[in-house]
Amino acid sequence: MEAMTASYNPKSLAACEFISHEEIIDSLDWADRNKNNASLIDEVLRKASEKKGISHREAMLLLDSSLAEQNEAIFRMAKRIKDEFYGTRIVLFAPLYLSNHCVNGCTYCPYHMQNKRIPRKKLTQEEIAREVAALQDMGHKRLAIEAGEHPVHNPISYILESMETIYSVKHKNGSIRRANVNIAATTVSEYKMLKDAGIGTYLLFQETYHKESYKRLHPSGPKSNYEWHTEAMDRAMDGGIDDVGIGVLFGLERYRYDFCALLMHAEHLEAAKGVGPHTISVPRLRAADGIDPDSFDNGISDDIFAKIVACIRIAVPYTGIIVSTRESQASRQRVLQLGVSQISGGSRTSVGGYELPDPDNDTAQFEVNDLRTLDEVVNWLIKLGHIPSFCTACYRAGRTGDRFMALCKSGQIQNCCHPNALMTLEEYLIDYARPETREIGEKLIQSERGSIPNEKVRLKVGDWLDEIKEGRRDFRI
Repeated sequence: MEAMTASYNPKSLAACEFISHEEIIDSLDWADRNKNNASLIDEVLRKASEKKGISHREAMLLLDSSLAEQNEAIFRMAKRIKDEFYGTRIVLFAPLYLSNHCVNGCTYCPYHMQNKRIPRKKLTQEEIAREVAALQDMGHKRLAIEAGEHPVHNPISYILESMETIYSVKHKNGSIRRANVNIAATTVSEYKMLKDAGIGTYLLFQETYHKESYKRLHPSGPKSNYEWHTEAMDRAMDGGIDDVGIGVLFGLERYRYDFCALLMHAEHLEAAKGVGPHTISVPRLRAADGIDPDSFDNGISDDIFAKIVACIRIAVPYTGIIVSTRESQASRQRVLQLGVSQISGGSRTSVGGYELPDPDNDTAQFEVNDLRTLDEVVNWLIKLGHIPSFCTACYRAGRTGDRFMALCKSGQIQNCCHPNALMTLEEYLIDYARPETREIGEKLIQSERGSIPNEKVRLKVGDWLDEIKEGRRDFRI
């Protein structure tokens, strides 16, 4: 394996050093030169079989591999690692868009400040409460808060008040147990406020790590500062948020460049902060108001997308991989086998789209490709052999950050996640599911509960499942 370039320092807190352009270019060149080197690819796969991860350069080689036999082995390895770390569980969530007011000039997003066609909207706390009730009526327990960057309309005080509202709504048997937050890069002091308010995971996508492309795509607004944005996760962790989620928007820049840089960012968090990203998201550019994906010339095929997911799973086996309703049902089904552990369901990407769906989608951030209801998604997952999970237990039990990663890397997390998934699925089946979904879901639970390895836990879960049927809620290991 070639030595890394001198400019690359994963422990550095400077974006230009932990995302080293020179190291990325060298890695891409090395991978391209070795993409037909079967013995070297096999060597990387043997290392990957230890389930401790591989470097960005090694992952780049797997992504570039043009050998059919090795490519089949890559996909088998990704599935094996995903099954051993996460089993068949798939965690479900929904985005909640609070406001589309924004002062940035991002050329790929309809919320950019120059867009005068879309109506600007910001939810009141009363409207947020109704949105949350509508999401609870669907069965959701986990949300991802989304809002544009605007110092007047969307200050940190508005986000904090919104989180308080979200957690306060108890509707029928519903409650939101984890609110992840996807808002613009901010200060350590404001990250501390989010931590104190009970944030789940802090999500922030880089869009692209290519600095010159980043500047071109972000011509104005606070987000145009590449360093401020790229170094945000370090500040979030300094503010006490130990679960962070990174990602890029594939289609903006050449996928090989951003794939390599994304893994370098994960390496940096592990090296500098002692814990890697809790999740990695892999959205692809989609159509929106005034945004034509075909005007960007870096789109990727479904085959490349699937291989990206597989190689991320191999490179960072412990992290959750998220695929949203940007992807079609067929695309999501394919990558579920290769590493994805979280998906959204029944999503609306418009501001206030759950209580009163927006027929024109005129406040939507992007077009949704998977339009199925949450129940249809749950039903589909069960039929595919997955366990739909609404679990939020680790966060509420303090198993976050390095504590979560230690459990995940050791494989012990399955002793918690598997029974918790079954119990939260039982809650969903009783409170929200259609008869057909409940029938196949109950059969799944009965077949899976016997596979809980610890006898005491297995018996306890059996008792708790009976209590859930009698009306009690929110048991967790």
